[in-house]
Amino acid sequence: MTAAWQKKEGKSPSGGLNEKGRASLRAQGQNIKKPVTSSEASKSPAAAARRDNFRSRMCGMKEKLTSAKTAHDPNSRINLALKRWDVKC
Repeated sequence: MTAAWQKKEGKSPSGGLNEKGRASLRAQGQNIKKPVTSSEASKSPAAAARRDNFRSRMCGMKEKLTSAKTAHDPNSRINLALKRWDVKC
């Protein structure tokens, strides 16, 4: 049986996972949290550090692990996740 985070029902149309997808990952023992936007990061140093870590990790993945077509496609999962986190690469 496939977990919700791997299927469409667990993915948010605006990028990343929705609450159902995050719940299915938590059931598998993962510690996953909601995305941190720039306004949330300005209120908490811990959230800002988490956001910076995400940005460096995902921008590196976008650079090295995606094709040219995927890197410039606004509807690719990686670009939607970066948009959801309000991050520019």
